[in-house]
Amino acid sequence: MSDVQLSPDQIVEALPKYLIPEKAGSTKATLVFELTGEQPGKWWVKIHDGVAESGKGEPPETPNTTFTADSADWVKIMTGAMDGTSAFMQGKLKIKGDMGLAIKMPSLFKRPT
Repeated sequence: MSDVQLSPDQIVEALPKYLIPEKAGSTKATLVFELTGEQPGKWWVKIHDGVAESGKGEPPETPNTTFTADSADWVKIMTGAMDGTSAFMQGKLKIKGDMGLAIKMPSLFKRPT
């Protein structure tokens, strides 16, 4: 089953279900994912009051952090097949905005299995 390539749409749609409310706590943030490559597009996740919402297109408010990556690499990062820190160091993942939030983001969500 792990060979199935998830799409950015599927991952972003599932993210709110994977939010860990106790980790999110009082976090209020909007994250944007600008993807290039085979499945280009813009997606967003808004975290507030221990819940998350997500969608495609322009975010509902100015993002705190924007992640830019190739869609195939981003899917690997989000599913744990590629380490986000390594991807950032190699220039495969670019981050604009709140770096502290970017570093904290993986710990706010359970990985899809």
